[in-house]
Amino acid sequence: MTRSSYAALLHLPSVARLYVVAFVCRIPAAMIGVVLTLHVVTELDRGYAQAGVVAGASTIGVAIGAPWRGRLVDRFGLRRAIAPSIVVESVVWVLAPHLDYHALVVAAFVAGLFLVPVFSVARQSLSVMVPLAQQRTAFALDSVLVELTFMLAPVVGVLLATQVSTTAALTVVGCATVGGGALLMWANPPTRSHRPHGAAQSPDGRPVRKQRVFGADLVVLLIAAAAASFVLIGTDVSLVASLNDAGRPGDVGWMIALWAGGSVVGGLVHGARTSSPPPLVLAGVLGLAVVPAAFAPMPVWLALAVFVSGLPCAPTLASINATLVRLAPEERRGEVMGWSGTMSTVGTALGAPLCGWVIDRTSPGAGFLTAGLVGGGVAVVGLVVQRAVRRRRAVAGSAAVQDAPTGDVLVDAEVSSPGR
Repeated sequence: MTRSSYAALLHLPSVARLYVVAFVCRIPAAMIGVVLTLHVVTELDRGYAQAGVVAGASTIGVAIGAPWRGRLVDRFGLRRAIAPSIVVESVVWVLAPHLDYHALVVAAFVAGLFLVPVFSVARQSLSVMVPLAQQRTAFALDSVLVELTFMLAPVVGVLLATQVSTTAALTVVGCATVGGGALLMWANPPTRSHRPHGAAQSPDGRPVRKQRVFGADLVVLLIAAAAASFVLIGTDVSLVASLNDAGRPGDVGWMIALWAGGSVVGGLVHGARTSSPPPLVLAGVLGLAVVPAAFAPMPVWLALAVFVSGLPCAPTLASINATLVRLAPEERRGEVMGWSGTMSTVGTALGAPLCGWVIDRTSPGAGFLTAGLVGGGVAVVGLVVQRAVRRRRAVAGSAAVQDAPTGDVLVDAEVSSPGR
């Protein structure tokens, strides 16, 4: 594909509108972490550890709620599934700026539990609205827009919190969250195709045997999502620690922007290609790409290493999401995408403290190494497991073909083959 593949994608019915709606709706979710931290530290006069408890409560709520909310979307459709979220979020964010610390911890958990699932819904809708041949481009562009969201939203949150007040910033986050949910309800992008229930078909139109949802391939991909998040948060923590250790805290902002810029470039290139390595290979490359930052001198070489480490970020996430929606049955796709969000949250929750612990006891460079080697190592193990499972399936399929009458067995063996 060339750059025209993006133009062709955006000319598909309602796809451009979905990207715009998703971008707007994701902004408050990307703001909330920094705004809550600043509110706890400045307005409530608590420490950063206590601010971390509030952010952690929100994260735990998101991790628990994502699969449940995805299942609701699968069962009841988008509007009926997110209407309760909008009501609960309205109440929580009206009260949150005026709560004391302990009540805010509870409110943050509830807000995370009922957070409108815009990240997973957008990807679920893309899987329905975009033909299979264009989904690589679609998910790559989605990952690029997510990167842009996380470049813009925290800056806006910090400006509101520092130039106006954290109470105003929390109020804006709440209004944007509720408004985003209402906007998503209005847009109502499809989360299911119009194919009659029970008429599942393979790409060539033949009926498919109903399969177990959480098979080995899908579970390995979910673990890869956790590994990718581990690498990303570990890189983030290590970069901040490296710059602080070198006495250059003012460089944090533009270094992170450079890292995200590398991800944007990588994502655009990935989406314009006609083929790419499998997602687990990309996850391994993501881990490997972080390692040079551990040895890079300040500041020019570290900047270059950070940009290079960003290149595989969006391609890895896009490839994981595109493969997940192909593996998941349509009637369970929202739940699966919810579990993907949960596993990403788990990776983040493990990566930040582990890399921080290593940095405290050794050096910031060791944090980069930990992020890269652990995340990349998990991807390599996933590849080994995946190949072993596929080899066993191939052997079982061959035995079935030899032992059974010609006909239906061949169809079953082809349909259940991995990666299709």
